[in-house]
Amino acid sequence: MNRIDPEKLAFDIDGVIADTISLFLAIARDEYHINSVKYQDISSYSIESLDGIDPDIVFEIFTRIVDGEFSHSLEPVCGAPKLLSRLHQHTGRLLLVTARPRKKAIYAWIEKEIPVPVESIEIIATGSFEGKVEVLNAYGITHFVEDRLETGFILNDAGITPIIFNQPWNQKEHPFITVNGWEELENIIYFP
Repeated sequence: MNRIDPEKLAFDIDGVIADTISLFLAIARDEYHINSVKYQDISSYSIESLDGIDPDIVFEIFTRIVDGEFSHSLEPVCGAPKLLSRLHQHTGRLLLVTARPRKKAIYAWIEKEIPVPVESIEIIATGSFEGKVEVLNAYGITHFVEDRLETGFILNDAGITPIIFNQPWNQKEHPFITVNGWEELENIIYFP
């Protein structure tokens, strides 16, 4: 496999850079007294279909997360800040594309957690998984790091190579590159 040109690489945020599911589970546990679900139990991106959690509560928690209305800590995925900083040193910019409908809360979090000048980070909130294709094509992106397997197929159909960030919810068989963390991702990026 050829190594990836960092200039042609972009990233999803939730599940790749931000450990959003751990935050979701902490809120569910501490504020809604839902203790029956563990991280490894989430075998589908459609978390609202989990046994033991009312879909209305799932929606409420995710709305709070998107709006930044929580007291728990949202942690970065291990290794994300370090590699994003290295990529920024090489390219002078970072492109993050999320299916979130709004970017304000996650932009503030990225500014706090990722050690690069905020003016060189572009975050685009598409409001849909399908909307990522248009943005990535407009920026000339050839590779996108994503945790939602279904989005990987959408990207692949559009000629963008998905790199699936391994999570319990993307374990179905697929033909895409998979990385088990940021260290593995670093090993497939070309740094001259």
